[in-house]
Amino acid sequence: MDRLDNTVRPYAWGSTTAIPQLLGVKPTGEPQAEMWMGAHPGAPSRTARGTLADVIAADPERELGPAAVAKFGPRLPFLLKLLAADAPLSLQVHPDLAQARQGYADEERRGIPLDAPHRNYKDANHKPELICALTDFDGLCGFRDPVHAADLLAGLGVDSLKPYVDVLHAHPEEAALREVLTAILTADREEMAHTVAEAAAACDRLGGTYAPYAGLAHHYPGDPGVIAAMLLNHVRLQPGEALYLGAGIPHAYLDGLGVEIMANSDNVLRCGLTPKHVDVPELLRVVRFEASDPGVLRPEASPDGEEVYETPIDEFRLSRYTLPEGGAAHVLTRSTPQILLCTAGTVRAGEHQLTAGQSVFVPAGEKAEVSGAGTLFRATVIA
Repeated sequence: MDRLDNTVRPYAWGSTTAIPQLLGVKPTGEPQAEMWMGAHPGAPSRTARGTLADVIAADPERELGPAAVAKFGPRLPFLLKLLAADAPLSLQVHPDLAQARQGYADEERRGIPLDAPHRNYKDANHKPELICALTDFDGLCGFRDPVHAADLLAGLGVDSLKPYVDVLHAHPEEAALREVLTAILTADREEMAHTVAEAAAACDRLGGTYAPYAGLAHHYPGDPGVIAAMLLNHVRLQPGEALYLGAGIPHAYLDGLGVEIMANSDNVLRCGLTPKHVDVPELLRVVRFEASDPGVLRPEASPDGEEVYETPIDEFRLSRYTLPEGGAAHVLTRSTPQILLCTAGTVRAGEHQLTAGQSVFVPAGEKAEVSGAGTLFRATVIA
């Protein structure tokens, strides 16, 4: 079992206080957006044996287990994070596995450099993800019913939004959502900036349901993504609740601290709320134009105290233990690798004592006996 030393990424949207407060350290004054736990080549966790990426590369079957290697190859198939948003992340969508493979192969064939700003596919993998709230957590997830989206837009009283309202009322669901999102993203930028400014002023005045979109406009004045965001469900997670984001589902995180887990991929197609490249044709190919409930997940408790966040994919499995003072120890053994993350209290994992924000890597087949008084998240693989 290896204690992990993890990198914190200072993205501009990150909170300056949330991760330091969890870790019990003094804030630096700079944004601290994500703490990465895993073997992602961009910032692999460090262990006493070297980086976790190097440890796994030296003996994949020993560290990951034969079943995981056979299913996913000689790499850890997930990345675990602490995510702390103090400003909205970009409105985005992820491809499914077939789309990722096709898109990556196409861009490789065309010789687009991996670091080119207009490159869409950094790898050939999909990027399903799960966010579990540690604090109240605001986000956008999936399309609203078109009639509800039309009512929200109409309530602003902005004349230039009326054509979108009419389409959302008149067309079948998929056609309506596709036509309106396309129109928003391809509109004249100067005209759209004026529309966004009018909409933002109305959101400020109306408050309530409109307050989140006033906030978006404050962070991204004139961005078409502010209007696109109004097509989506707004959701507020309570601590312990989660969202699963599958392929083709437009989403954005707005504010809060959470534990995030995802398949190891960097494939993101942006819809707005960003100065970065937006490839509208490719985005429209990937987005699923269907209204859906956000699908807030609550963990399913098992008799041994493990609370599992059920998802339809195998690259990761996230669960939680709430350990009471003086409670019995739990033995966590799997034939696949595990990362254990303490988010509250003090937990002993084998020979390691973990406080909030500390984590360990457990190789496949190794026994991890955990006890103490605190909250422990368990990330592993289904193979």
